[in-house]
Amino acid sequence: MGENIRGRILEFERSSLSPYAACCEDTKGRALAEDECPVRTAYQRDRDRIIHSNAFRRLKDKTQVFLSPESAHYRTRLTHTLEVSQIARTIARGLRLNEDLTEAIALGHDLGHTPFGHAGERALDGELKGGFTHYGQGVRVVDTLEKDGAGLNLTYEVRDGIFCHTSATKPAETLEGRVVSLSDRVAYVNHDIDDAIRAGVMSVGDIPKNIRGVLGKTKSESINTLVISAINESGDDIRLGAEAAEAFEELHSLMFKTVYIDPVCKGEEGKAVELVKSLYRYYSENTEGMPELYRKIAGKEGRERAAADYISGMSDRFATGTYERLFVPSFW
Repeated sequence: MGENIRGRILEFERSSLSPYAACCEDTKGRALAEDECPVRTAYQRDRDRIIHSNAFRRLKDKTQVFLSPESAHYRTRLTHTLEVSQIARTIARGLRLNEDLTEAIALGHDLGHTPFGHAGERALDGELKGGFTHYGQGVRVVDTLEKDGAGLNLTYEVRDGIFCHTSATKPAETLEGRVVSLSDRVAYVNHDIDDAIRAGVMSVGDIPKNIRGVLGKTKSESINTLVISAINESGDDIRLGAEAAEAFEELHSLMFKTVYIDPVCKGEEGKAVELVKSLYRYYSENTEGMPELYRKIAGKEGRERAAADYISGMSDRFATGTYERLFVPSFW
């Protein structure tokens, strides 16, 4: 019975998806061969492995834009990930791409993020020889760090999508991966505006009328406009229509000139950077203070690599508590 379920899914993909879609039966596979699940396809199993991973759960306490906000209504790295997944699945469905692959990539795309968002990433990038990127670390998380060092053994296409979800890399090999890359930008620009308005950093009136005239006046209207444009304009690649793309790039630039450098949003980043650097330097010299997995990595790949792996996996709260325990005197 189970084989029939998975077989029906694979048959649906062959008969119903776009010629540009990545059918699961054509996957380049896993680093370690596995027996097939009787019910789920390989991409569905990847999605489930990501959802059940420790790294995924830790996203709930990692910064998106606002460091340690008082209100529970501000986005975290986890809620951002869920919004990316929803947007990406909608686009994939409209284009008849593989929703399961799209969802797996979307849910895994930020697993390599450090505590304190891009501030923590910059701190480790400046300390670790060879540099540090959250997208490279994302692949390392699923390959090497999860399941006590066994890794999740994900398919090639999901791993490629995780690594290639930012503009800093080459485009993903699958259109599903490229959908996630676009959806990531659509999500963070629009929800960061929403959070910035909530924080009083900006108002709707700060967005030029020509942008609002194209994309819409609200977050929902803007996301809907961009999603529909992507569905209508994409074919053998993922793209926006010219008018929507121009307005979106203007909005993206506006955020980097205003919100992403605003003292309310970023005023504490300097402290976060120094905190992460201090932890990195401490654990690079004191590997015995790290859990067993990272002590093993220190022996195989060096102390610095192990320290970066350990610290990048920390939540904001755990990193702060660890810093206080190591560097702040305790009172009698």
